[in-house]
This record gives sequence, structure tokens and C-alpha cells, in this order.
Amino acid sequence: MTEKIAIIGFGNIAKAIITPLLDKKLIHPENIYCVVNSEKSLENIKKNYKYNVNVFKSGSEESKIVWNCHVKFLSVKPQNLKDIDEAQNLKTKENLLISILAGVSLNRLTQKFPNHRCVRAVTNIPITVGRGLTGISWSKNLTIDQKQFTKKLFENSSKVYEFTEDYLDIFLALTSSAPAIIALIIEALSDGGLSGGLPKKISEELVMEMIIGTISLIKENKLTTSELKNLVTSPGGTTISALRVLEKKSIRSALIESIVAASNRSKEFS
Repeated sequence: MTEKIAIIGFGNIAKAIITPLLDKKLIHPENIYCVVNSEKSLENIKKNYKYNVNVFKSGSEESKIVWNCHVKFLSVKPQNLKDIDEAQNLKTKENLLISILAGVSLNRLTQKFPNHRCVRAVTNIPITVGRGLTGISWSKNLTIDQKQFTKKLFENSSKVYEFTEDYLDIFLALTSSAPAIIALIIEALSDGGLSGGLPKKISEELVMEMIIGTISLIKENKLTTSELKNLVTSPGGTTISALRVLEKKSIRSALIESIVAASNRSKEFS
């Protein structure tokens, strides 16, 4: 990966994507050009980021250099998109723009950046520990090289899936919103342990290890979720008693509706 990359908004997600590439020397710090929104962010990157990348404050004369990079990685907050204007003197229309802005459609991106071939990517917070999930949709006229470059950008920190854009809202709901739902479930289950007399810290640790172990059991033995449920549920036992309560409280329906609601909200942003 020898391209110069402009990163517009160098927050935690952008760092999680770029840092593994720098660690593996797939790109070099001098080829990274970052634009950040505040003086505080600028100084923080200069002082604390482990690589000496080029970094500029938005609106400065120096920041205009990012438009000379053929690849732009857009990771600002969606509400700040209106403050970004494409340079007028671009020499080619074969520039690549990769956006991870939630709910911002390819149509909006191509209208906002007419001299770029646009990619919309949806990723999730586990990307910050190298366990992310990223869904990608392509606008028209991207070259094979541009697609390969984009996938390589994410593959060192996440699993990559290619979708038509109409699937990205439900992908976002399942992968980007659901970690908060999982955190809520962990918290609730650990509170159940707390109610039974376990210290909170131990209860929470047990819940997380149980979840990791359960996932490993399902994957390694290629079990369906129904098979796993039947494996641990015996007639008149503790597990069926717990499941009965959850069914009475419509937990299954609540979880389904939570994902539908997140997906619908994403569509509203588009």
C-alpha cells in the first residue's frame, strides 16, 4: 500500500484502522495526512500518537494539502459533513473517498464529492481491538485496484463483508448498535449474580467468560443455537425455569424490535 492517504477526522476508529497498517509497515507515517477539528486534538496526536504522521487543523491553509492525496478516509461526525467542501482544482476524477459516516448514503457522498469515486463502509467498535466487522458498499465505476485497496485498509483490524447498500442499515444495527445491547445483557446478568450474593466484579467476569466460552462451544462444534439450548436444558431443571421467565417477559421480541428500531433509525439519517 504505497498510496498517500488523507484522513479527515482522526478519532479512535480511524486510528484503529490505520495503526495496524503502520505497525506492519504496509504504509509509512510520512504518507498519512490527517485533518482534525480542534487545536486540542492536533496537540494530542502530535504528543501522544506513536507515529509521526502529518496532522493539520481543519480550515488552515496547510490542511488543503489533503486534497492532493488520491485516497481520502472520511471519519468525521455525520453532522460535521456539511463543513467539508471538496477542492475545486482536482486534476482527476479518479480519486477514492472512503466514508465510515453512519447513515450517510452513497448518493449523498457522490453529490458532495463529485470528483471522487465513493465507498461507504460501516464498522463497529470492536475494530479498536482488532476484532471488528466492516460492511462495504461501492459506488459506480470503482476500479478493481480501488476495491482491493479499500478492503486491505480494513482487513488488518476487522472481517470485511461486501453488500449492496440496502443491507448496510441492518448490518449497522446488528454490528454497531448491538454491542451496546450485549453490554446491557452482561450488566443485567451480572446484577443477577449480585442478587445471589456474588461480588459485582466477580459476577461480571463470570458472565463475560461464560459468553466467550459459549460462543467458542457453538463455533468449534458447529452447533446451531437451538442445539446449544437443548444441550443445557433438562426437563424441570434450572435452565428451562430461566428461559420460561424470559419468554414470559417477551425478551426475544424485545431484542428483535431493538435491532429493527436501530435499522430504521439509520435509514432516517440517510
